[in-house]
Parts: sequence; C-alpha cells; structure tokens
Amino acid sequence: MTSTGLPDSLIATLPGSAYTDPGFFAQEQEHIFEAMWFCAVRSADLAGPGAFRTVQVGRESILVTRARDQSVRAFFNVCRHRGAKLCTAESGEVKRAFQCPYHAWTYDLTGKLVAAPNLTKMPDVSRIEYGLGAVATHEWLGYVWVCLAENPPPFDEVVRDVVARLGDTESIEHYGIEDLEVGRRIVYDVRANWKLIVENFMECYHCATIHPELTEVLPEFADGYAAQYYVGHGAEFGSDVKGFTIDGSEGLDRIPGVTEDQDRRYYAITVRPQVFINLVPDHVIFHRMYPIAADRTIVECDWLYLKHVVESGKDVSRSVELFDRVNRQDFDACERCQPAMSSRLYAKGGVLVPSEHHIGEFHAFVQERLGAGRPQ
Repeated sequence: MTSTGLPDSLIATLPGSAYTDPGFFAQEQEHIFEAMWFCAVRSADLAGPGAFRTVQVGRESILVTRARDQSVRAFFNVCRHRGAKLCTAESGEVKRAFQCPYHAWTYDLTGKLVAAPNLTKMPDVSRIEYGLGAVATHEWLGYVWVCLAENPPPFDEVVRDVVARLGDTESIEHYGIEDLEVGRRIVYDVRANWKLIVENFMECYHCATIHPELTEVLPEFADGYAAQYYVGHGAEFGSDVKGFTIDGSEGLDRIPGVTEDQDRRYYAITVRPQVFINLVPDHVIFHRMYPIAADRTIVECDWLYLKHVVESGKDVSRSVELFDRVNRQDFDACERCQPAMSSRLYAKGGVLVPSEHHIGEFHAFVQERLGAGRPQ
C-alpha cells in the first residue's frame, strides 16, 4: 500500500471537482491558458495582409492577423474606446484597417489607432498608447502561438514537450510540418472538460475497447500501452497494413524527410496545454483545443499533407476517416465521463493503472500551475 492507502499499482487522479467546478476552471484559464504559449491558428489561414481569425484564449477573445509587412500580429479583440468587441466574425479579411462597429475607432494592421470621429480635435490622445493591446506571437510548425502574459515564458517550454516525447527536435523536423497543407479540417464541439480529452489522448488502456479500427492498424495498441508511454517510441503498423488509413490500404505520398526508422510508425505527442500532434509517414494530424467552459471544449483538427497531394485533389478520405472515427470514439468516451465527475462517488477522484501512470505527471502539471498540492 502507498501513503494514500491505494495498492502500489494504482495512483490517484484529480478529484471530480477539478472537472466541474467553474472556479477551478477560472483558475486554469488565468494560470494556464492565459499564462502559457497557446496554439491559436494555422499560419496559412492568414493568407495575406488583412486576413484575420479570432480565437478564444482563456477568458479573452484574441484577434490574429497578418500585417502589410507579412508579419503576424495578435491583439486583444477589444476596442480601446468603450470596450466593444472589435471583430465579431471568426475569420475574414479587411483591406487596410479594423474599425469598431460601435463608434468607428479604427486601427491599422499593426494595432495603431489611425482614425476616430473628431480625433483631430484631441491632439493629446496618443495613437500608439490608445492602439490595440498587443499579444506576443511565435510561429512554429506552421502555426501561430500566442501568449497573453505580460512577460511570456521562453518558447523553449513548448519545444521541451516535443523533446520529452521524441528525445530530440530533429525527429519532428523530418516531417516539415510548416510546409504541409491542410487537406481537411474538422471542428468538434465536445461536451467534456479539456483535461478528460488530454488524459484520453495520453493513454491507450481504452484502445482495445473502443478503437477497433485503430488497433487493426496499430496492433500493439491493443496491449494497452500508448506510444506516448515510451520516449522516442513510435507504434509500428501491422505487418499487413500498407498505410495509416481506415482499411489499412495504401496511403499517400510519403513525406520526403521521414527517415527509414520513422517509416510505418505512428508517433503521438501532447504539447501542453492544448495541442496534440500525430505523426505518420504521409501526413500529420494536428489537434488544437479551445476550452470554453468546465464542461465544454472546442477541438479543431487539421489533416496536413504534402502540398502537391492537396493541390492535385487526391482522395484523402481514407486517412481522414481513420482518425476522425478515433476522435469521435474518444470524444464520446469523454462525454460519457463528464456527468460522473459530479457524482459523490467520484468526489475524491478515480485511479490510474500502471499503463496510465504517466497521466499523473499531467495532473501534477495542472496542480503546479494552479499553485496547489497533489490531491489527497
């Protein structure tokens, strides 16, 4: 027995309230999503100057756009005059500036205040000081990451998660993710806490039960140990499997940088706090989570392929169907768990078996970010 009174093979999870309590979720918004680097949008979604997307980061709506010098900029989506939401659309394009629909305060693509009714009669109003509130940005793997903290942590903290999983950065660089193109994007509205989704992705104890198609392609997953359990390990395709597709049939053109050691293998990476990266020889599946409430999470999933594969119109449906089915199976399981998080039976949480013990590190991360001790 351990000090918690559990058998040595079991460790405790977070308590049920960690998945249901709005106050706990508010702390996560402040100390995790608004304090760490957050993957916001695919860089290619900002095709040219004036293209924009708005995303929810913690409690804030963030406007991400491309300036005329091709640089990526991010701002709080809030007018500096009276606090109106500047852009209400999820995406779009402006020609030269963003104009508030309330009083027409207007900002250029760098966030500078350039016009407002009677602004010339207010010479003491600084167009820089009263410009949009800027947010730190960093482009990596073809995505724009933002950080709302006044003093953003080093971006190395993000890269560190990849190194912890693969053993180095070179392994992910072989896939050239920044040069791939979106062949399919699916957005899921999951009625479950974001942590349930992370925990599910990190383990494969459930794979034999709910993922028959996945375990056909990756037979070792039927044994209950996820690829993430081992540093540098990629799950090997079954001997009769030709590609990472719904029926194991031939995939698409292999990414040139993928090495022989990486061929016919699947690698899964959790990048805290809200990204999953799935690597296979011919494509990459990239998940971004947007936690909306304690019991609701939007998940945007990109299937990324070589540029000529997308441009040629090749059929990607068999590879998309495999992981789309896995996603739906996983999210259904998470939604099945969510109501029970408020059960009196789960007040002190559940347990993790040995093949899930690495999830304990994720729980410790959450507790550490919130400044609390491990649950008793």
